Parts: sequence; C-alpha cells; structure tokens
Amino acid sequence: MIRLRMSVTDFGRMRFAYSPLTEVAESLYMLHSGDIHPLHRGWFEKAREDLRRVDTDVLRAIVPTHGYVARFLLGGTVDAGTSIEQQLHLLAGCPPEQLHADLQRVWRGDELPPAALQLVAAGASAGQLIADALWQYWQAAVGPYWGRIRALLDADVAYRASQLARGGIEALLSDLHPELELAGHEIQIVRRASSAEHDLTGAGLLLVPCAFAWPHLIASLSSAGPPSLTYGPRGIGTLWQAAGQELPEDDDALGALLGRTRAAILSQVALPMSTTDLARELGQSPPAVSAHLSILRRCGLVTSWRSGRRVLYQRTPLATSVVVASTLTASIAPDSPAQAG
Repeated sequence: MIRLRMSVTDFGRMRFAYSPLTEVAESLYMLHSGDIHPLHRGWFEKAREDLRRVDTDVLRAIVPTHGYVARFLLGGTVDAGTSIEQQLHLLAGCPPEQLHADLQRVWRGDELPPAALQLVAAGASAGQLIADALWQYWQAAVGPYWGRIRALLDADVAYRASQLARGGIEALLSDLHPELELAGHEIQIVRRASSAEHDLTGAGLLLVPCAFAWPHLIASLSSAGPPSLTYGPRGIGTLWQAAGQELPEDDDALGALLGRTRAAILSQVALPMSTTDLARELGQSPPAVSAHLSILRRCGLVTSWRSGRRVLYQRTPLATSVVVASTLTASIAPDSPAQAG
C-alpha cells in the first residue's frame, strides 16, 4: 500500500491537470507491449498507417515493453491548459544525468540497448533528441486525435467537479480508481505490492485524467515536479466508438424528427464539444451551429458549461436515449422477425 499524507493545505491545492506527454508515453507503452486493448483498437486502426513513418529506435529506448514510465515523461504538467509543446520544451532542457538515471530505472538495471546508449553518449543533446522523436510520434499518432481525447477529459473533470460540489473530497475520490481510498488525511493506494509513505507537505496534488492510462493508476511522487495521480477517465469506452460516426442516409428517423443538422449535432456530442469544434466537424458556420445548439438546449437535449475560455456542449441522458432508440429502430428491417406478432 502507498500512503499519501495530506495536510489541509494539500487538500485545498488539489486540482486537475492534463498531460499530452503522458498520453504519448502510455500509448507508446501499449504499442510496444503488443497488447492493444480492445477499447483502443479503433485508435490503432486509424493511426496504423501514419505510425509506419515514425522512427521508433529512440521511442523504444525510452519506453521499453516492461518496467516503469520514465519520470521525464510525466513532468511539465501544470493545469488543464498544458500543451505538448510546453512539455517537450522542458524535456529538451532536462539535465543529461537525470535522463541517464531515468533510463537506468526503466530498464531495471539491465544493459541499456544501443539506442539508449547513444542518448547517454549525446550528453546535453539527449533531451532534444528525445523531444524530437516524441514530437514526430505526437504528430502521427496522438495529435490528430487530441481534440477528441481532450473532450473526454473535459467530460470527466466536469463530472468530478459535480461530485466535489455534492459530497466533498470523499465523493470526488470515491470512483476515481478502484485502488484509491480516503482514510482521514491520507489517500491510500491499496492492492500494491510495494509499500511506501509520502508527506506532501503543502505541495498539493494533481489529478491527471489520461485516456491511454486506463485501467491503470500512476503515482508520480518525485521531487522533479508536483505530486500527481494519473488515472483513466470515465466514458473511455465511447472515445473511439463515437469518432467519425455518421448518420445513415436511409431510414434516418432522428433526422426526420429533428432535422439532419440537429441530429448530426446530437450524434457528435456524445463527448463534449465547443461550437467551433462542431462547426468544423459538420462543415457549417459557427453562428448556424450555435442557433441549433440553443434550440437543443431549450428542449433539454444538450447541456452546456464553461471550461476555461470555451463553452462545451454535451447531449443529455434523454438525448442519448433518443439517439440509441433511433439507431435500434433503423437497424430493424420491415420484414424482421423482431416485428412479428
């Protein structure tokens, strides 16, 4: 069990943050292990062709198929606005001795592979070499889907915020991850073979939802940055399932009921999206999409909230039931036995 002892100040400084670099690291770990989880199979199929153009030698050197995630891949997380560019800029300036120590740790003391030895020999240039390789991978495999991933994270944080408002810290942490428990002023990570205790001493705690971390929980407690817990967000099963879904041209019951544009909007906002996101996806102007959203919101079919400078829209449970019902109805042919009797 790992125990995180927290003061009142630590609880007050608990906040959410996003880490594009951790998405990169965790997706690489899944790829290198050869075990593509069924929930991420849709992503892999979409990214497979672009991945063929990525130089993997450095990537395999820093993310082996076993062991830990290097600390330099978990750093640079500040808040929900953290960008991959910010994180890679910090990584490029990472001291070579720290990179070497992290590589030794992830390889568990085994002899480093040739690509890792070349990074060690590169000295002060090693951080930039790693950052360049990660940027190439980001552009091919994660960056094109970051908007959808970010929408999933936004939805998770909105849910957690509502839990906090209703029931405090205990409600916030109650279903964050099965291994997490709150006991007084301690957050306990149970069912771990290792045993450790940490005093956060007022530094607070970052809660970092990460799509590719699911179903794992990652505790980063080094002195290199603020302590953090990385976990899989709610609704991960909808992430790739909803991507690119289109309404059928024929037997479009939902389109007949609402109009094709409003039906298309409801299809898209299974995960939260902004007006600009929707306009881009649907090929329409933001004012036109905004007008449709206003009508859907008045009818109780979408809900909205502010996230930083963006206003996000997501369909309500009522709308989801309508979408599902229309899909099921369209899938039943007129002469189907399901309609007999």
